[in-house]
Amino acid sequence: MKTSGTIEQDSSLLHVAGGFAVCLVIVCTGVLDTVSTELGYSHYAEKHSPELPGFLSMPFNSIINVGYIFLGMYWLSQDEKTIGIKDQTGRYLKNVFSWMALAYGPVQWLRLWTQTQRAAILDQWFTLPMFAWAIIWCNSILKNWNSHHFLGIELLSLSSYFLSVFHPQGFESALALHMVWAFVSGLGLQNRYGDSTTKKYLANALISSLGFVGLKLLDHWLAQFFLFKRLTGHFWSKVCDILQFHYAFCFLTHLDRHRSLKWNK
Repeated sequence: MKTSGTIEQDSSLLHVAGGFAVCLVIVCTGVLDTVSTELGYSHYAEKHSPELPGFLSMPFNSIINVGYIFLGMYWLSQDEKTIGIKDQTGRYLKNVFSWMALAYGPVQWLRLWTQTQRAAILDQWFTLPMFAWAIIWCNSILKNWNSHHFLGIELLSLSSYFLSVFHPQGFESALALHMVWAFVSGLGLQNRYGDSTTKKYLANALISSLGFVGLKLLDHWLAQFFLFKRLTGHFWSKVCDILQFHYAFCFLTHLDRHRSLKWNK
């Protein structure tokens, strides 16, 4: 017999896989082929190594994507006993976020490996619903959002990518809005239920987020310095992205447990 935790993992996997499939079908229709993306190894400071297999042609930028897979697996393995979330909704939110992290690694790896337009589109597009899920999780604690809110925000998030069809910086604009909304939601949650521990988690998540953006933008410029010749700015930006994910998990699981305790008094 399946436990409640197994059922929640099954449903969260199904929902993430379903969303992935819808995005994949849309991308395969070619409707997004005109979106502006960065293709080619010249966009990365790490040297292309043609003697290596294609999936390792930029070894450090490729292998770092395993970090997302390990992160997703780690947080999937955290159950009610280890993180103390007794609320079923909280566990579902945690599991969806975990599956998103786990799936994101292979998607980014595929982009690096193939350097194709459609792989780049998927990489960009999947970034948005992950930030949206952090927004959803925050507001489910703050305002008791339900499944209708979850679906509405995710649909709005996925739809926002179509700004890229109409403007070359459409994706960057949508991503900036997602990041700001996520931070504002996190700040509101911290102000309502937070403590000194969650304050550190939120600060670390913000620092990691800034590192994720800044190191990626400065990838080529940083390559002139010895520290960034092998392990480039793009590599370290992915390290920051994984840390951003991890601290978001720490922040939200801590406060979801706190929320559950308050509501069950």
